[in-house]
Amino acid sequence: MMGLRTREGNLVNVIWQRRCASLGIIGLLCGPGSLPALATEGGASLFIPGGHGPGAGIVPPPGFYFANDFFAYSGEITGGRPIQIGGAVLADVKTEVRADFVTATWITPLEFLGGRVGVGLSLPFGVPRVGAGVLIEAPRLGRTFAFSQRDDSFVLGDPLVAGLIGWGAGKFHWSVGATVNIPAGGYEEGKLSNLAFNRWIGDVYAAVTWLDPELGLDLSGAVGFEFNGENPDTDYRSGNAFHVDVSISKNLTKEFSVGLLGGYYDQVSDDGGAGNRIGPFKGRVTAVGATAGYDFTVAGTPVSARIKVLREVDVENRAQGTIGLFTVGFPLGGHVAPAQPQPIRVRY
Repeated sequence: MMGLRTREGNLVNVIWQRRCASLGIIGLLCGPGSLPALATEGGASLFIPGGHGPGAGIVPPPGFYFANDFFAYSGEITGGRPIQIGGAVLADVKTEVRADFVTATWITPLEFLGGRVGVGLSLPFGVPRVGAGVLIEAPRLGRTFAFSQRDDSFVLGDPLVAGLIGWGAGKFHWSVGATVNIPAGGYEEGKLSNLAFNRWIGDVYAAVTWLDPELGLDLSGAVGFEFNGENPDTDYRSGNAFHVDVSISKNLTKEFSVGLLGGYYDQVSDDGGAGNRIGPFKGRVTAVGATAGYDFTVAGTPVSARIKVLREVDVENRAQGTIGLFTVGFPLGGHVAPAQPQPIRVRY
C-alpha cells in the first residue's frame, strides 16, 4: 500500500497496517495444522481445508506473535467403507474432535531475497472422540471382530515447526513456507482417539493475497503439497497429497469482515506399508464455507478474531462432516511496526 500525502491518507495507512499485521498472524498461524478426519492413516492429515484464509499471503512486520486456534470437527464414514486407525480396521466410523492449537511465531529482522523470514512452533492438545459400528480386525490387540467400539480421552498431539518467507509490492503479497510434523506427541497404538500422527510429515506451500484497503477487499489463495512418512508402530505408510485453498472477504466496517472459503485436498499416491490392511485408501475432499473476522484493541494491542465454518461436500474414501475453526491472534509486545513518514511506502 502506497503512503498517501494527506493526513487522512496516513491515518488509513496506520489502520490498514494494523489490520494487515493481524491478517498476517491469522494467515500464517492458521495454515496447515495437525487436524483429523481428512485423509491417509486414520483419516488424518496435516492439511485442513480453509486453513489458509484471508491474508494468507501476508507476512507481518518483524516481531513476536501469538495465536490460539480452537478446532471442532464432526463427521462420519458411511456405507461400510473400512478405515484403519491405530492398527485396527473399523467400519461405520463417527468422529468428533475438540482440540486447541497454541502457536508462537517470530518474524525475524532477517531478509532473504528481499523477503521477511519467520519461524513458528505449534503445540496441539484436545479430546478426539471416535466411535465405530464394527471392529473388523485388530490383530495387535488380540481381537478379530466386535461391535460398537468407542474411545475418547484428553491427548497431546505432535508438535509442529514452520518456516516462511514473505514479500509485498503494492496491493500484492506473497509467501512460501513449510511445516513439519514431529512425531513426539502422546500416540498410543491401539487407541482410536489419538491426536498425534506418530509419523514425520512435511508440507510445503505458496500463498498470495491481493488486498485493496480502499475497497476493503481481500482475495487470497494457497497451493501446497504434503509428504507423509510411515508410522513405525503400525507399519502404515500414508500417501502424499496436493491441496488448494481460496478465499474472498470484504470489510463491512473497519473492524468487521465477512467472506467465503473453499478448500480441496487430493491424495495423489496410494497408502501402503506392511501394516496396511485396507488397500490404497486413496481419497479426496472438497469443502466450502464462510468466515467472519473482527479486529479490536486491548490495552493498546491489536487483536484479530476469526471464525471459519466449512462443510465437506465432495468426499471420496474419507469422513464427511463439518469443520469449525475459531482463531484469536495478536502481536506480543502490544504494537506493530509504525507507519513510515509520508510519502514513503508503508510496509506491513
